[in-house]
Amino acid sequence: MEEKVNVVRNQKDTVFRMLFRGKKELLALYNALNGTEYQEPEELEIYTLENAIYMAVKNDVSFLLGSELNLYEHRASFNPNMPLRDLIYIARQLEKYILKKSLYSSSIAKIPVPRFVVFYNGSSKQPERRILKLSDAFEKRVEDPELELKVLMLNINPGNNSELMERCRTLKDYCEYVKCVRKYAGREPIEDAVDHAVTECVQKGILVDFLTGQRAEVRAMSIFEYNEEEERRKFRDAERADARAEGRAEGRAEGRAEGRAEGRAEGRAEGRTEGKLIGKREGIAASIFVLLEDMGEIPEDLRDRIMQEQDLEVLQKWLRLAAQNKSVEAFMKKIFEDISAK
Repeated sequence: MEEKVNVVRNQKDTVFRMLFRGKKELLALYNALNGTEYQEPEELEIYTLENAIYMAVKNDVSFLLGSELNLYEHRASFNPNMPLRDLIYIARQLEKYILKKSLYSSSIAKIPVPRFVVFYNGSSKQPERRILKLSDAFEKRVEDPELELKVLMLNINPGNNSELMERCRTLKDYCEYVKCVRKYAGREPIEDAVDHAVTECVQKGILVDFLTGQRAEVRAMSIFEYNEEEERRKFRDAERADARAEGRAEGRAEGRAEGRAEGRAEGRAEGRTEGKLIGKREGIAASIFVLLEDMGEIPEDLRDRIMQEQDLEVLQKWLRLAAQNKSVEAFMKKIFEDISAK
């Protein structure tokens, strides 16, 4: 019987972890990612921490192969703290690895090469490939940091990393399943959306054995993951709105102190750094969201379009429109008419 990845039981499992529990599927993912052709799943050694004290920094799966210690994690939301999380985790892993070795010996204690990969399929826009660095979290910038850790984040949403998808059918099918769930979730309760997504995928030959053999467990996990993702999105929106409100208040105070005529309306003086200009744009966008949320749910494509707008005058115009209109639909019609007229 094929060995399964040993997952900590009091951590909520995910569909991604379920798919890549088996050594065969995990080896296929590794080969696709690295351009290798390992054939024997038994060459892969699962290397996952079990102690519950490390749960907060546990990776989805860790394994040894070819003198490399690979840490793979799936994320449905962007987390810039992955390098720091992985630093804590890899330290515990290496402590386990060298348990029977002496660090006071005259010979060097060899360790495997750590590799860190995040598979991202969240709703916020991210590049196809991105390197997250531990040094980005340092309070002080240094040219050549003595300690560095890099995490490769791969966007696996549809249209991204197509070569990787073609090399790993399981990963490609997983992404198609998630896409299908999100499609139905946009127009019906998540419980019904998952049922329809599973049925459609099976009919199309996507993850057939997996979805039919473990349908109940997949359904429960999919609902949990979607609800968790939605709660995280709402929390991030609330945080942004609070931060932008504080920024506007600070901007008004600075404006008054500097004798700026715009004061409350503009907040920040012209000629500030690009970062503060970005903060100003985000502040106006957050104000738009606050007004729209009083009218109803904001579609994700509308939210993304507002966040992508760079022109302050356009954003200010949209803010006035949000205050004037009585529904999200009316607001959308107005701004898309405005965009089309450009």
